[in-house]
Amino acid sequence: MCASKVYFADLRASVKENLPRKIVRLADMLGLDHIVPKRGLVAVKLHFGERGNTAYLRPTFVRPIVERVKSLGAYPFLTDCNTLYAGTRSDSISHLNTATRNGFSFSVVDAPIIISDGLRGGSYTTVKIGQEIVKTAYIGTDIVEADAIVSLAHFKGHDLSGFGGAIKNLGMGCASRRGKLVQHSDLSPKVTRKKCVACGECVEHCAYSAITIKDGKANIDATKCIGCGECILICSNGAINVQWNADVAMFQKKMAEYALAVLKGKEKRVALLNFLTQISPACDCCGHSDAPIVPDIGVLASTDPVAIDQASVDMVNKQKGLDASCLIGGKEAGEDKFGSLYPKVDWTVQLEHGEKIGLGRRNYELIPI
Repeated sequence: MCASKVYFADLRASVKENLPRKIVRLADMLGLDHIVPKRGLVAVKLHFGERGNTAYLRPTFVRPIVERVKSLGAYPFLTDCNTLYAGTRSDSISHLNTATRNGFSFSVVDAPIIISDGLRGGSYTTVKIGQEIVKTAYIGTDIVEADAIVSLAHFKGHDLSGFGGAIKNLGMGCASRRGKLVQHSDLSPKVTRKKCVACGECVEHCAYSAITIKDGKANIDATKCIGCGECILICSNGAINVQWNADVAMFQKKMAEYALAVLKGKEKRVALLNFLTQISPACDCCGHSDAPIVPDIGVLASTDPVAIDQASVDMVNKQKGLDASCLIGGKEAGEDKFGSLYPKVDWTVQLEHGEKIGLGRRNYELIPI
């Protein structure tokens, strides 16, 4: 099988080439001058981080990419879509305020921010893909209308997909609120009653009033629950968890199919960068970030979302786990770090299904620069 090219830059720098210049050189290996159309509107897709999180991608890593896109005669904008859960990015006003607080102001990144699915997440475009599960996807309108997309993903762990990389940044991140709901719709958390102390935090944070305190314990109404998973993140007692069944695999498959929808019509207009830095055990959607699970590794670049994610997880798993992290098992070099973090999640599903539907190839050639 033909291998997809994945380029790798370590984090070494010198007086001859600092890290921002090295990141641009890495991106140029993809043929950025052919990917980015002159006078085109280029969506630079990233995660701005929830307020209180500190592991998200540094704005100073974003600016050199923005400057390079501008140098090619295009017009970049930073973008993401609103969240399902009632955090600090659930509407465009809160989202923009959070992005600014986290350092993504125009003076720092030299580009405007546009939340692609509108004020309350209702601005989307239907994209027909006719896949195994998703027939029609609901993607943020401004991402669909962009001429090209540059994905800048912070690679990290994730409680539903094992890890989050390019596939998640595209498939989940570019989906409108309706699209996110479709992907989460088969997931409904459950409460472990003996752990619940009825603190009410989950009730307060549920945007859909699906949780109440009943008989001194939290109770989730499955008919109202949309499966966004915020209550899992909020509960400090570990009393709320995903019901681990085939639905988690279904979630990953939908996410891969949504990534395919995002790239429809932009197959030759996409550049993907995964940043393997401050690799946290959980998503940047959390209002906190735990200690990294392995040392910083570097940055990967490709035009294939499956290959770059496969290379990213392989490189993380080759590392020795950090003693100061939450890792209990899987610490040795070569052991599965994400499988240790989330033993009931088979993270290979998103890669296998992505390859099956033509999103990309798991077989890759790693090319250091």
